[in-house]
Amino acid sequence: MTTPRSDEQLLVIGAGELGGAVIAALTRREDAPGVTVLLRPSNSERHDRLREELTARGVGIVEADVATAKVPELAVLLRGFDTVVSCIGFAAGPGTQRRITEAVLTAGVSRYVPWQFGVDYDAIGRGSPQDLFDEQLDVRDMLRAQHATEWVIVSTGMFTSFLFEPDVGIVDLATNTVNALGSWDTEVTVTTPEDIGVLTAEILGTRPRIANQVVYVAGDTISYRDLADIVERVRGVPVTRNEWTVPYLLDELNRRPDDHLRKYRAVFAQGTGVAWPKAGTFNAVRGIPTTTTEEWARTRLSRAVMRS
Repeated sequence: MTTPRSDEQLLVIGAGELGGAVIAALTRREDAPGVTVLLRPSNSERHDRLREELTARGVGIVEADVATAKVPELAVLLRGFDTVVSCIGFAAGPGTQRRITEAVLTAGVSRYVPWQFGVDYDAIGRGSPQDLFDEQLDVRDMLRAQHATEWVIVSTGMFTSFLFEPDVGIVDLATNTVNALGSWDTEVTVTTPEDIGVLTAEILGTRPRIANQVVYVAGDTISYRDLADIVERVRGVPVTRNEWTVPYLLDELNRRPDDHLRKYRAVFAQGTGVAWPKAGTFNAVRGIPTTTTEEWARTRLSRAVMRS
C-alpha cells in the first residue's frame, strides 16, 4: 500500500484516448494526487462536455495549445506541478516533444513522464524508416543529460487496437485478411490505453520511487502468426494470410516517402525494439493483469463476428 500524498500536484497533458485513461486511473487510486489536465483551448460542444466531466471528477483544468506555445509560456504553466505526464503524441507536430521537455526542465518540475508510450527507441536507434522517432531520442538525450528532474519512460508497444485499424493495414476485417509485417515470426508488443493508464498510475505510485529509467509494460507480446490464429478463432473462419517482407515494405515506402503509415509498417517489420517478453515486464512481475490480444478481439470484434 502506498502512502497517500494529497499535497502532490500532477498535470496530465492531453485528455484524448491515452490521457483520459491515465486521468481515470489516477483519480481512482486511494493515494491519488491532485490531478489537473492541460487542454487545448476550444469552444466546441465536445470540449464543453469534457470540461464538465473532468470538473465533476475533481480534475482541475488549465488551457494552452502545446503545438504552438513557446517554451517560456509553457514553463510558467508547468511550474506549479510536482509531476507532469505528457499524453500528447506525434499529432501535435514535429518539435512538440522537444519543446514540452524543454519547458518541463526549465520549470524545474520534480518528475516527468514524457510521451514515449510506444516502442523502445533506444533499440531502434536513429535513422529508422520512421524519422519522427529521432525526436524521441532527442528527448531521451535531454533527460539523461540533466539531474534536476527525475524522469520515467513507460514503454508500452503498440496500442492493441492499432492491430485492427483498417488504415494501419495489419488486420483487414472487411476481407478477413492478416498481413504480417516482416514475417510470420516477427513479434509485436501491444497494450490497451486502459491498461497503460492503470500501469502508469501504479508506476507513479510505487515506493521507493521509480526514477530515471525505462519501465517496460505489455498487455501481450505475439507474433503475426499468433495474430492470424486469433482472428481465425474469434471470427470462426479461415483468414487470408499475406507476408509483407521488409524489402517489400521499404519499396512501398520509397514509392511514397512521406506516408507515415508506411514508415510505421517498415519499422515494425524490422522487428527491433518493437517487442519484449511479457514475462519480465512491470505488470507481469507484480502480477497486475492486462488485456491480451485475444481478449480484446473477443470483446471488440463480437459485432463484426455477428455480421460476418
